[in-house]
Amino acid sequence: MAGRATVVGSGPNGLAAAVALARAGFEVRVLEAAPTLGGGVRSAELTLPGFVHDVCSAVHPAALSSPVFRAFGLGERIEWIRPEASYAQPLDGGRAAIAWRDIERTASGLGRDGRMWLAALRPLSSHLDAVVDFTGSQLLRWPRHPITAVRYGLRALQLGSRLGRGTFATEEANALLAGVFAHSNSQLPSVGASASGLFLAAHAHAADGWAFPRGGAQRIADVLADDLRAHGGAIETGQHVTTLDGLDWGDPAAGDVLLLDTSPRLALTHPGIPARYATAIRRYRYGAAAAKVDFALDGPVPWAHSDVAQAPTVHVGGTRAEVEASENAVARGSVTDRPYVLAVQPTVLDPSRAPEGKHVLWTYIHVPASSTLDATELVTRQVERFAPGFRDRILATSAMTAAQREAYNPADIGGDILGGAFTFAQAIRRPTVSPTPWRTPMPGVYLASAASPPGPGVTGMPGWYAARQALRDTQGLRLEPEDLFRT
Repeated sequence: MAGRATVVGSGPNGLAAAVALARAGFEVRVLEAAPTLGGGVRSAELTLPGFVHDVCSAVHPAALSSPVFRAFGLGERIEWIRPEASYAQPLDGGRAAIAWRDIERTASGLGRDGRMWLAALRPLSSHLDAVVDFTGSQLLRWPRHPITAVRYGLRALQLGSRLGRGTFATEEANALLAGVFAHSNSQLPSVGASASGLFLAAHAHAADGWAFPRGGAQRIADVLADDLRAHGGAIETGQHVTTLDGLDWGDPAAGDVLLLDTSPRLALTHPGIPARYATAIRRYRYGAAAAKVDFALDGPVPWAHSDVAQAPTVHVGGTRAEVEASENAVARGSVTDRPYVLAVQPTVLDPSRAPEGKHVLWTYIHVPASSTLDATELVTRQVERFAPGFRDRILATSAMTAAQREAYNPADIGGDILGGAFTFAQAIRRPTVSPTPWRTPMPGVYLASAASPPGPGVTGMPGWYAARQALRDTQGLRLEPEDLFRT
């Protein structure tokens, strides 16, 4: 036995770390505060019996391109749905812009902007592995694919500035871009938002598109947990760790390790934390929050444009100007009457998620941190705008405010679901500036959450990097994911 490992948090990052350490010979236990495991990849009947909703994340563009999940075989262990339409952006007057997996088809629907769309995204989507390699770790390193890294960086700088507004001429192309940039939950335009948006848009036109598991996001957690248990690991739910002082996680001098798939603020409770590191953790900024609404429907969303019904992910925000106004209002501490709504309708391709003929709709809007706003009516009006008759199809709803989100998952500070403000500065300082940001100054303690590189997304990579660092420090091992997941 290599040693003992305790992982706090059972989200995809914590489970990826736990699986890696268990396969390396550690005796692993995972402590989860909630009654069920999964963190950001939970599914539950939130509205009515038989209607399965994703509690947190719903669509996972980066899961199948993640190096650790590819080595683990996540694409083969569960059934994935790979939609032909990655995402849609409905517009007034029954119009819509669609990001098809086929980039040529997307370009053909954008008129005079089609050529520019190809120029902006085809060099990235056709070299997705290089994009993932560049963005999938901390940025203080020389990229293995410098040409793609330069292309990516220059395009992010171009589209993340006000000067980039003239890149596209049509309302459709501008809206399609704004909708994906708004995932960053930050002020628009900005370099951080354009960098994260380009990453997502490149995946939209790659082989797997914006894939999601049949049956719900919980399938990701379940298959990781099964592998952990198969290698001797244990998961204890209902274990709410609020302090590291007195936590029985072993002896770091004997090679025992503690990994935190939590907010880095939990590290502040370690009795041996150096003052300088504590200051850095306190200065790490969290961003705006999400207010979520789930719907049980007696039929599909009646979108005015029929192609929108083919896209599981829909950005309901109108024009680029409207999306930017919505996101910038949130950055200033308010919410507009026409908010940007991120919506997912999984049952258009996965009928297993609801009773026959029925559907579920997953939505959220961005709101100021710790907001108590119930977004149900705002979301309903905005969807109704592009899908007349939507209100009449609602059977039941379930809302979670930003304040309730933080109470549900203490790692979501103020309801921030991205693990910290996603800015260019914090892409480098996440949560500290270091070539090994997963290692803390406290012996045997590592950060394994989205607050460490590469940041948010269901990739498992922050957990993998934390586990790999722990294996280097305690065992002298230098491993790649394939080294642990060959069997």
